[in-house]
Amino acid sequence: MPIIISDPEDQRIEPYRAVRERDLVGRQHRFIAEGEVVLRVLLKQPRFEVESLLLAENRIGSLSDALENLPPDVPVYTASRQVMDAIVGFPIHRGILAVARRAPLPPVEGFLAMLPQEALIVGLVGLANHDNVGGIFRNAAAFGAQGVLLDPESCDPLYRKAIRVSVGGALVVPFTRAASADAMVQALQAASFDILALSPSGREVLSQVRPTRRMALLLGAEGPGLPAELLTRTRTVSIPMSSGFDSLNVATTSGIALHHLTSGGP
Repeated sequence: MPIIISDPEDQRIEPYRAVRERDLVGRQHRFIAEGEVVLRVLLKQPRFEVESLLLAENRIGSLSDALENLPPDVPVYTASRQVMDAIVGFPIHRGILAVARRAPLPPVEGFLAMLPQEALIVGLVGLANHDNVGGIFRNAAAFGAQGVLLDPESCDPLYRKAIRVSVGGALVVPFTRAASADAMVQALQAASFDILALSPSGREVLSQVRPTRRMALLLGAEGPGLPAELLTRTRTVSIPMSSGFDSLNVATTSGIALHHLTSGGP
């Protein structure tokens, strides 16, 4: 049975307090999932341990089927919309939050070693925008990428907004971090991946690239793009645009490239 919360200061819902501020400072190996679609995805992922739910009173009924599959020791808290807004610190229109524990990130070499012989990986270098990272994870999930690698400068895929933009894709596609962009490339090369670096100045055209058994698609931040030293060590690929316009959003770019690489190529 849901546990009714009537006092915003109730210590049982401490992990949900001041959500936006806690997003910035971290939650000690935990993360927040928001919204019905994301919650339903989360509950199907065995690598994440759900610790509790906080639901608006009017959302209990629509989630009854999902709640039936929760382990009996996971508390489900419910509150009026006014109390819930006071807890999280802003109007929480979706009325659905969950706290879950992060899975440990494996070393890059071990992560790649566990992949099948045919695999497609996405590598992110310097992507600090949560909307773009969330969009890329959404595309990676949609096109069946086996994993995502991030360098230290790329933002957290389990940041609440990134999960929401990914529509749960950040919970579906496994990921880990490399010590640097250089270490990422070295590990991919050692694991026999054909590395494609997306760049407006790429020497090859994406539409002419034939997919291989093991491919890694590298994406850089909008504006600076991928580091020049990385481009000299990889196959560089471009997506031709009208009148030389080279300002595709990086998440859009990822969708175009992943569709090409998973549809059989030219």
